[in-house]
Amino acid sequence: MDLSPPDAAATAHHAAAPRSVRVAVLTVSDTRTPDTDTSGQYLLAELRAGGHEVVGYQVVRDDALAIRAALTDFMRDAVVVISSGGTGITGRDVTIPVVESLVTKPMPGFGELFRMLSYREVGGAAMLSRAVGGLAGHTLLFALPGSLNAVRTAWEGLLRDELGHLAFEVARHGQPGTVGGVG
Repeated sequence: MDLSPPDAAATAHHAAAPRSVRVAVLTVSDTRTPDTDTSGQYLLAELRAGGHEVVGYQVVRDDALAIRAALTDFMRDAVVVISSGGTGITGRDVTIPVVESLVTKPMPGFGELFRMLSYREVGGAAMLSRAVGGLAGHTLLFALPGSLNAVRTAWEGLLRDELGHLAFEVARHGQPGTVGGVG
């Protein structure tokens, strides 16, 4: 395995990445409102501070139809949709099956890396996270746990520095089954 510094192509990809990405934020919760949604508000503040364009924000109950409707609506305008909540193993946690049903190209590394970072913070409880990421048509979907600590871990450890690069990779050669890379 080559552990040398990033090569020129990787550096060029990062340099070509857009500085601003169209992002939507979805919070899945039966109890939170926009006023009490600390995880969602954190993401919105970080996205705006990073120069990204927030094209949508919503809090929906932990219901598969409500989650699917919000995600598909956001997918019309957003390049990236980040959800928080509903990723655990309780009977009410239905975000992951909905996201997985929309994903056409899974990114297993996202969930693996998230759990690795989480393990450093919460130990074995990290195995309860079903955080997942992938491409759904022309939109990247990332489903995070609902806690502020988990959202901060995913943002600071994985998404913040890669958002533009991810958007660049999605658009670079278009996506099969979509017109001009937009589905």
